[in-house]
Amino acid sequence: MAPPNITLVSFCRFENDFLERIANDVSNEFNMPVKAKEGYIDLSDYYDPVRRQYNANELLKEVDLKYSFDSFKTIGIFNVDLFVPILTYIFGQAHLNGRSGIVSLYRLSNERYGMDPDEDILFERTVKEVIHELGHTLGLIHCHTTTCVMRSSTYVEDLDQKNANLCSKCKGEQGFITQ
Repeated sequence: MAPPNITLVSFCRFENDFLERIANDVSNEFNMPVKAKEGYIDLSDYYDPVRRQYNANELLKEVDLKYSFDSFKTIGIFNVDLFVPILTYIFGQAHLNGRSGIVSLYRLSNERYGMDPDEDILFERTVKEVIHELGHTLGLIHCHTTTCVMRSSTYVEDLDQKNANLCSKCKGEQGFITQ
């Protein structure tokens, strides 16, 4: 039997080796193979014209249904503005103890906030959000340790203040994760 793996499915275009670098960092954090592939979803089906955003709950269902069957855990990566009905926007969403999650780069780039582009900051924020959503798929809830990647992030500043790693408490809750 093959070892468990994580799949990152890109639903947007990346520059250079961006997705492969994310896969490498995720693999290092969870100590398991990570593969990257491209996917396609007609996003118009998930667009809410009143909010001018995309329904994260419905996109997550689609990723789970069409892209998570051959992987231990799957994360779909988008570049659209996501929402859930009770929040103005979100960076990502995942099924707690489920097979899949989604992340969007839309609100992770400096340009969104009137600052100069910074590929390194975008990369760091994306890695943190991918690891965070994978943590939820592994059953982890939000952590109160300020530097833990599982701490809740409402704003990009929250993402910037935490590490891209699980704290020792969160690692302990996932016995198969070894560092």
